[in-house]
Amino acid sequence: MARQRPDWNPAVLKEVRESHGLTLEEVGEKLREIGERHKFSLAANFQTVWAHEKGTSFPRPDYRRAYCILYRLNEAELGFRRALPGEVATVPNQRSAETAPDLAETIREALGSLREGAAGVDAETFRSRIVEEWKRRAGGDDAGPTVLLVGGYAGSGKSEYAKFIGRLTGWPILDKDSLTRPLVDQLLLALGGEVNDRSSDLYREKVRPLEYRCLMEAAWDNLNCGTSVILDAPFLAEFSQADWMQRFYNRCKAKRVAVAAIWVECDPESMREYIEFRGAARDMWKMEAWEDYLATVDLKLRPAGPHFVVDNRLGAAVAAADQARDALSGGGL
Repeated sequence: MARQRPDWNPAVLKEVRESHGLTLEEVGEKLREIGERHKFSLAANFQTVWAHEKGTSFPRPDYRRAYCILYRLNEAELGFRRALPGEVATVPNQRSAETAPDLAETIREALGSLREGAAGVDAETFRSRIVEEWKRRAGGDDAGPTVLLVGGYAGSGKSEYAKFIGRLTGWPILDKDSLTRPLVDQLLLALGGEVNDRSSDLYREKVRPLEYRCLMEAAWDNLNCGTSVILDAPFLAEFSQADWMQRFYNRCKAKRVAVAAIWVECDPESMREYIEFRGAARDMWKMEAWEDYLATVDLKLRPAGPHFVVDNRLGAAVAAADQARDALSGGGL
């Protein structure tokens, strides 16, 4: 049964295309070019675009992201969804192809969804640090080590946001799954479990602690050499423990390492869509028992210590990051 999308207004997409003087064929070609730049698997042609504009086919996540990049608009402005509270209705960087964007301002706009999640942190200062890191990297300068922990539920967009910060700063990304998944799969089998198990007591008690130990030790190997790192993992248990957070912050302070934690929040429907879209075997149990899984998701969860929050409900933050990343690569209409 097709999912109901009462907030979708497909006519807007056609209006935006026509306002730019583009044909269906031209949009299809530009979407394919964007797909190549950003490694989206797009097979766009005029029929694809026509189906999106007529409302007979709702664009999947990678197509929506590509449309946002192409038109320099967010999903709400393109009619795909409702606007989030406080979301900008008109985008300042909507410009012609001939106008060179202010890249530092483009980055600030893309970081606009990041806000303070607890006392003791300053979002504007942190945004400025990211921009300055990008400027130093672009100018060949280097800064002291920083560790950035990016957490959130499956499908929240945390990995895409981590990649965005990594692109700006040049900091390497340590993804928990990339580092440990082959070993975890085989360890589960050796212990008598199932290779894609991520919900049993066996996984939580015997395997998960080793995953995070590997991740953190890899991080310290880099930090001890003066190399900043971005850690990409859910951090659900870790962020929930004030003691764990305090110990980590204390260790970082003792080693003169700057530390920041980011929680990426998202709505259940968007999380489900992204989980379905990526089609990972480890997520099969979530899809098969979505309501049971959703009952374990605490949308109010936030790190028990100084942290920032990125509002990626309805994919808004990732879409803004896509546009900034495309501007940095020289893309546009």
